[in-house]
Amino acid sequence: MISKSTIEQVFETARVEEVIGDFVQLKKAGSNFKGLSPFSDERSPSFMVSPVKQIWKDFSSGKGGNAVTFLMEHEHFTYPEAIKYLAKKYNIEIEETEQTNAQKAEANERESLYLVNEFANTYFQKILFKTDQGQAIGLSYFKERGFTNETIKTFNLGYSLDDWQAFTDEALKNGFQLEFLEKTGLTIVKSDKKFDRFKGRVMFPIHSMSGRVLGFGGRILKTDKKAAKYLNSPESEVYHKSKILYGIYHAKQSIAKEDNCYLVEGYTDVIQFNQTGVKNVVASSGTALTPEQIRLVNRLTRNITVLFDGDAAGIRASIRGIDLILEQGMNVKVCTFPEGEDPDSFAKQNTLEELTAYLDQNAKDFIQFKASLLIKESNNDPIKKAETIRDIVNSISKIPDQIKKEIYIQECSRIMDISEDVLFSTLAQINKKESQEASKTYKSQQKAFNVIKKDQPTRKIDLQYELERKIIEILLLYGNKTEDFEDLVLKEGEDGDLQLEPVVHNAKVFEKVYLDLQEDEMQFTNETFKTLYYTIIDTLNQEPEFSTRNFVNKLDQDLAAEVTTILMDDERYNLHDWERNHIIPKEKNHSIAQLVNQTILTLRCFLIDKKVSEYQNETLNNTSNTKSVLEDVKDYLGLKMLLSRKLGKVIGGKI
Repeated sequence: MISKSTIEQVFETARVEEVIGDFVQLKKAGSNFKGLSPFSDERSPSFMVSPVKQIWKDFSSGKGGNAVTFLMEHEHFTYPEAIKYLAKKYNIEIEETEQTNAQKAEANERESLYLVNEFANTYFQKILFKTDQGQAIGLSYFKERGFTNETIKTFNLGYSLDDWQAFTDEALKNGFQLEFLEKTGLTIVKSDKKFDRFKGRVMFPIHSMSGRVLGFGGRILKTDKKAAKYLNSPESEVYHKSKILYGIYHAKQSIAKEDNCYLVEGYTDVIQFNQTGVKNVVASSGTALTPEQIRLVNRLTRNITVLFDGDAAGIRASIRGIDLILEQGMNVKVCTFPEGEDPDSFAKQNTLEELTAYLDQNAKDFIQFKASLLIKESNNDPIKKAETIRDIVNSISKIPDQIKKEIYIQECSRIMDISEDVLFSTLAQINKKESQEASKTYKSQQKAFNVIKKDQPTRKIDLQYELERKIIEILLLYGNKTEDFEDLVLKEGEDGDLQLEPVVHNAKVFEKVYLDLQEDEMQFTNETFKTLYYTIIDTLNQEPEFSTRNFVNKLDQDLAAEVTTILMDDERYNLHDWERNHIIPKEKNHSIAQLVNQTILTLRCFLIDKKVSEYQNETLNNTSNTKSVLEDVKDYLGLKMLLSRKLGKVIGGKI
C-alpha cells in the first residue's frame, strides 16, 4: 500500500501539463494548452489541458481527468502504478512492498503480462553483466557495435542464455505462471515441453511511451540457417507491433523539443544515434510503417525525417511509407547515406557535429527526393517519365492541406519541367476518382443510417439536466466567491399596486445556491449531479480555500471524469482560436451573481411548468377534485408570472 501522505505529495507536486507533455505535443492556447488527441485519429486539436485547474479534457473521445487518470487511460496503469510513475518522475520517495506469489496470481491478465515482461527485462540484463556466457557472447557483441556500458544500461539491453529453458525455469521459480509466460511469447509451449523463445540471443526490450516493457526483439549471434536473424515477441494483450515505435520512450522529449523526428529501420540505428547525441530518433523495427505509428509521432511533432541507407532497392520499397505520412498531414523530409553506409555505421564513424551537419545539409523535401529517385529509374524514357510524374502527383494528392498541395504542384512543375495546368488536371482526376469511391462508401453507410434513423425519435434537449449541470458548474467555478446578489421582492407602492423592488445582500455563491434550492425544496433528478452537489456543498463548508484541483483528486474516477468535463467545457472556445480572429467570448465571472440568479430562476420556472403539466393530467384522469387542482394551478401560474418578471429583469440587467 502507498501511504496517504505520499499520494498527497505526488498530487501536490505533479503538473498535469508536464506529465501529458511527455506524450502529447502541447501548444499554448490562452491560459491553457491544446494538442492532438492521443485517443483518436484527428488533424484538428480537440485535446485541452488546464494548468490552472490541473485537469485535461479530450473532446473527441469524451475522456478527461487529472494527471493520474491520464496515465490510467493512456498507459493502462492501475491507480498505484500511476502514482509510482509520477513519484519516480518527480523524485518522490515511495514505499513499495514486494508482491507475494499469491498477489502475482491475483493480478489481472494485462497486468500479469507487464509483470512477466518486467521480470524478463531485469533477468536478461542480469545475465548479460553477471554471467560468463553473457559477458563473453552478449556483452562482447554490444562492445563490438561500439556501445558503451552507459548506453547498454540506458536501453536495458540484455542476453538470453543459449539454453532451452533457462529463463522459463527461473520465471516459474519466482512464482510467475506458465500461462502468462506463454502469452507474452517469452516461453513456447508444445504438448508437455516448454522452451525459451529467445534462446541464445542478445535482447532489445521494446518500451511503451511511458517506459513499460511491452515485448522484446532478439538477435541471434551464431550462424544458423534455420533460425531467423531477428525475432520479435508475438502479438499479445500488451504488445501490438503496428502501434509502437522502438525508442519512442527515450526519444519523446527530444522529439518535442527539436520539433522533428528521425525515422530509421533498426534497433542499432536508434541506439547508435542516441549514443552519438541525436536522441530524437525512433525505428519501425523492420516492419512496414503503419498509420498508428505515424500518429504516435504526430502527437509530439508534425515533422518527420526518414533516414535510408544507400541500398536503392530498400529505398524503393520503403518510400511507400511516405504517402502514409503525408496522409496524416505531416511534413516529410528524406535523407540518404553514402553507398555502403547505414544510420548505425555513419553515426559510429562521425562526431555529433559531423552527423548533425550531414543531416541538415542532405535532408531533402520528399518531392525533391522522390523526383530525383524516379528520374534516375526512368532513364530518359518518356513513358517512364510520365509514370514518374503521376506517381509524384499521387503522393501530393494525399496531402490534406490545400495550400501545401498547390505549393508542391508548383515545385513538381519546376523540377519535372511540365506545366502546372497538366499537373492540376491530373490531381483533379485522382481526387475525383477518390471522391467517387468515398461517395459510394458514404451512400451505402447513409442507407444503413436512414434505416436506423426512421426507428429513432428526435432527441429533445433535457432542460432540467442542463440546468442541474449548470448549477454544478457554477459551484465548481465560483462556489467560494463572495458576490452582491440582487433579489427582487414584492412591495406595495404608493398607489397600492404590488411592485418588484431590488434588495441587495452579500453572500458566498454556494450559500446563495444552497438556500434558494432549500427554500423551494428542489431536488436533483440526476443521481450523479445530486452526489456532486452535496459533496461540493459539504467541501465548501469545510474548506475555506476550496481548490478544484484538490477536489478532483479526492473523487472516484467516474465523478472526477464528470467534473473534468464540466470544468473544461468552460474552456472549449480556446480550441477554435477565436481570439486570434478578434472574437472575444464573454467571460462568465463578469456577471457571476446574474448567472446564479438566472440559472436558479430558470430552473424554478421549468419545475413550475412541470408541476402544472402534472396537475393538468391529474384533472383529466380525476374529475372529482377538479376545483382544488385548478386553484393549485392558478397559484403556480401566478408564481411563474412573478418569477418570469424577475427573470426578465435579471436577463435585461447590467452585465
